[in-house]
Amino acid sequence: MLPFLGSGFVPTDSMPEWLHWFAQYQLFTPFIETIRGLLLGTPLGWNPVLAIGWCVVIAVAGYAWSMAIYERKSVR
Repeated sequence: MLPFLGSGFVPTDSMPEWLHWFAQYQLFTPFIETIRGLLLGTPLGWNPVLAIGWCVVIAVAGYAWSMAIYERKSVR
């Protein structure tokens, strides 16, 4: 559901103010803007850095969560 509230289909400048703020700072927007910039040749800005940062955060959170579940189930 989150990609629909990002900049994937509509530019964030045309959104209402409350939705513009959410769409600008949600995790799919840097991915979408990076791919769009690479395909269209527009400036990338900080979007690739943010996209890689989100990948790292998601990977670390998934690793920590899976290790916590593994440790809890291996004690039994």
